[in-house]
Amino acid sequence: MAKFVKLSSALLAAIVFVLPLATSAQEITRQGEGSYFYTSITIPPGAETMYLSGSGARPLEDGSWGDMKQQTINTFERFQQTLESQGWSMSDIVQVRAFAVAGDDGELDFAGFNEGYSQFFGTDENPQKPVRSFVEIADLVVDGWLIEIEIRAARMP
Repeated sequence: MAKFVKLSSALLAAIVFVLPLATSAQEITRQGEGSYFYTSITIPPGAETMYLSGSGARPLEDGSWGDMKQQTINTFERFQQTLESQGWSMSDIVQVRAFAVAGDDGELDFAGFNEGYSQFFGTDENPQKPVRSFVEIADLVVDGWLIEIEIRAARMP
C-alpha cells in the first residue's frame, strides 16, 4: 500500500506541475502565409476575441466617396481607431471579410483593395496578416460604398 501511495503522490505531483505548463504555452498560430493573408489561423481556448461589424468609408470633404483604395484605407483607419480606443491593435486582427461592388465603370477594383489593404497588414509596423475573404456582390446598403468590411480580432490574455 505504501508503494501505491508513493506512486500516486508522485504521479499527482507530476500532473499538477506539468498540466499548467502544457496549457499556458498555447498561442495563436498562423499557417500558409501568402502575399496578403494566411490560409489558416488557429485560436486556442482562452483567447480574448473582438468582432467588429461591417463598415465602410465615410464621404470625403467634397461629398464624394473616393475609389476602392481610398475607401479601403478609410475603413481600416476607422477600425484601427476603434481597436486602439479599446486597447487592441491592428496586429490582433485574425479575419477580414470584404464585400465589394463594381465602380461606375462596371469594373471591380480588386487591385485597389489590395493596395489599400497592404498599408495595414504585412508591414514593418504590423507584420501580421489575417485570413481573408473578398466577395463581389451586386450592391451595398450605403450608396457610394464600393466596399464593406468586417473584422474579427483575437489575442491571448
